[in-house]
Amino acid sequence: MAKKTPFHAIHQKEGGKLVEFAGFEMPVQYKGIKVEHAAVRNDVGVFDVSHMGEFYIHGPEALDLVQHISVNDASKLVAGKAQYTCMCYEDGGIVDDMIVYKLFEEDQYILVVNGANVDKDLAWVNSQNTFDTTVVDMSDDTCLLAVQGPKSVDTLQKLTDLDLSEIGFYSFKMGTLAGFENIVFSATGYTGEKGFEIYFDKNNVDPEAVWKAIFEAGEEFGIEPCGLGARDTLRLEMGFALYGNDITKDTHPLEARLGWITKFDKGDFVGKEALLKKKEEGNSRQLVGFVMNDERNIPRHGYEIVDESGNTIGEVASGTMSITLGKGIGMGYVKKEFAAEGNTIHIAIRKKTAEATVTRPPFIKK
Repeated sequence: MAKKTPFHAIHQKEGGKLVEFAGFEMPVQYKGIKVEHAAVRNDVGVFDVSHMGEFYIHGPEALDLVQHISVNDASKLVAGKAQYTCMCYEDGGIVDDMIVYKLFEEDQYILVVNGANVDKDLAWVNSQNTFDTTVVDMSDDTCLLAVQGPKSVDTLQKLTDLDLSEIGFYSFKMGTLAGFENIVFSATGYTGEKGFEIYFDKNNVDPEAVWKAIFEAGEEFGIEPCGLGARDTLRLEMGFALYGNDITKDTHPLEARLGWITKFDKGDFVGKEALLKKKEEGNSRQLVGFVMNDERNIPRHGYEIVDESGNTIGEVASGTMSITLGKGIGMGYVKKEFAAEGNTIHIAIRKKTAEATVTRPPFIKK
C-alpha cells in the first residue's frame, strides 16, 4: 500500500494525476508538464517533496559519523550552511546522493536523502555508526515543500519576517511562515531557479494551512502546483543527477561528474581507497550530457548509445524533451574516448539511430 504525504488530499482536490513513486502516491502532473515547467522557469511553482528522507544526527561524534559516510568535507560547514554530497560503498559505488545540513546547535546535523532510498540509506548509516552519536529517522514527520522560480522570494516574503534575500545559496534560516514557528527556509532546490525548500514538522504545523497561504501569496504571480514530471524536465535541463538513473550502486562519483564533491584530502571515508585506485587508473567511461541534433528525436533511459558504425559505446541514463530548448536532451555513460564536448554520438531510438552532440550541462544558460 503506497504511503500518502500530508498534502495528498490537496493533490486530489487540485486534480493532480497520482502515481506510485518512492513508495508514495505522488502527483506526476496537474495542468500539464509544460505549464508547470514554464511556471517554475518564468514565475513560481510548488512541489510537494515530502517523500524525501530526513535523518537527524546528534551527539559528541556527529561530525565524525558524517565525515565517515560522506565523500565531501563536512568539517567545512558552519551553522546555517548545507552541502551537497554522496555516500559510497567500500567499492566506490554510490549508496545515494544527499544534502547535509549543519544545525545551529552544537554537534547536530540533518541528512536529506532520496525518498526511494530511505530504508536502505538508514540501514547503511546505522551500519556505519560506530561513533558516540545517535541517528533518528524523522522522515515520516517532516513536510517538505519546494517553492521554486523567479517569483519565489516575492511569494514567500509576504508570509515571513525573515529577510529571504539575505539567505545565500545552500544556506538556511529558521523563522515563521504564515504565523507558524520553527519553519526551515533552505535556499536549495532541484530546478536551477531561485527558490526555497521549506521544512516543518507536521505535528506542530498545519500542512494544508501552509499550502493555502503560499498559494494565496503567489496568486498574483501565476503560482502553479507542480508534479514529478516537471521536476524531472527541470532538473535534466540543469544536468542534475537522479539516483536510480544517472547514479547508482554501479556508478562511482568520479565517472558521474561528481569529482568536485569528492575530497580525498579530508581524511578517511568509506570508499576512499577504491576511489583513489579508480582515480589513478582513470575512468573507462564518463557521464556526459548530449543534445539531439534533430528536434523530433527524444532519448529515453536505457536507450543504447552507439558510434557511427553502430558499435555500442554506452547507454542513456536520463532523457527527455527539453521544454525550454524544444529538442531532446539527455545524459548517459559513454566510453571515455567519446566523452569530449562537441563529439557526435548516436542514440538508438527504436530501430533507427539519431545523431546527438556531446554537450556539457547545464543545457540552458542561467
